[in-house]
Amino acid sequence: MTEATPPLAGLRVLDLATLFAGPLVATFLGDFGADVIKVEHPRGDPVRGHGQARNGAGLWAKMINRNKRMLSLDLSKPDAQNVLCELAQRADVLIENFRPGTLEKWNIGPDTLRASNPRLVVLRMTAFGQFGPYARRPGFGTIAESLSGFAAITGQPDGPPTLPPFGLADGIAGLAGAIATMFALYARDARGGTGQVIDVAIIEPILTILGAQVSVFDQLGIVQQRTGNRSANNAPRNTYRTNDGKWVAISTSSQSIAERVMRLVGHAEVIDEPWFASGVRRAERGDELDAYVGDWIRERSQDEVVRAFEEAEAAVAPIYDASDILKDPQYAALESIITVPDEELGPLKMQNVLFRMLGTPGRVRWSGRRIGQDTDTILGELGIPPERVADLRARGVV
Repeated sequence: MTEATPPLAGLRVLDLATLFAGPLVATFLGDFGADVIKVEHPRGDPVRGHGQARNGAGLWAKMINRNKRMLSLDLSKPDAQNVLCELAQRADVLIENFRPGTLEKWNIGPDTLRASNPRLVVLRMTAFGQFGPYARRPGFGTIAESLSGFAAITGQPDGPPTLPPFGLADGIAGLAGAIATMFALYARDARGGTGQVIDVAIIEPILTILGAQVSVFDQLGIVQQRTGNRSANNAPRNTYRTNDGKWVAISTSSQSIAERVMRLVGHAEVIDEPWFASGVRRAERGDELDAYVGDWIRERSQDEVVRAFEEAEAAVAPIYDASDILKDPQYAALESIITVPDEELGPLKMQNVLFRMLGTPGRVRWSGRRIGQDTDTILGELGIPPERVADLRARGVV
């Protein structure tokens, strides 16, 4: 059977970005068939030294650089800038996250690149956007998680504001950037337009995902507070410890689920209380409902709790770590975790593509490669002879 052509086959993407948000955009595009060229400094993207490593190979880089060809260029040097201009003439998308004005200083800003290729879509990913009083400040996802209000509403009521232990804002911005890029390509290809510049500020997508907190303050003067694992919108909703030392999480966002939970734990009497019909009013009785649910769960193992909730058609999940994910039958059925051959590490497990497209599926073709591994091939595609490549390498351009 012939393998289906991925939806972005033929699309060429230049990934000039570092660390997480910008490179994730390129990862998502590469997963669905785009030819992604990762352009990094000869020292390498800092992501290569971020997090855990095995045999000197950064494992985060293995995931975020998958499906990318590796080109090393020191873009502060004129010869490298000339190479980038040649690449941009043949590209559909360029992704960058330098501080505003940096590419312009190097004479490779969007106006320069798009003068010779008006179809080029340039995605600019920075913490604060391209203009405004903070535009030139350095910033990472942590700053966005703080400024967006996420940290303020996360954590225990009597504890400090809490930051996530992973790149949450970067991941959300990466997804938003991929959507924006596809919108721009659709406008170009389906609507007869040209390329354009996209300005993504990492502080904005997470602000949107946080929901109606701005509208609530605007209309009611209410500032959302930290509630730990509880919700201000419904109850019972929390994490609960089982008698084998494990944990489960439950949610009762719908009224019918809330009623099933209370019947299951032996307190059906509360269902007829007037306050129980409202999620917000149930949340006000969180201590009472948590006591009922927590006492019942505390007497049972995690497996018993999950089985009983499933039989009652109530929403529950065991709280997993990575080792549990690798054993879970649902993830196995979906093939959410795949094994990718890696030339440095051998078989390497990582997350599969984001979703299943049944007609034109995406695929992880290879894991992240070494710095500049494809430099000779890519420069050869531009017609640069091997002796010229050797000269560029000797001078630290590549």
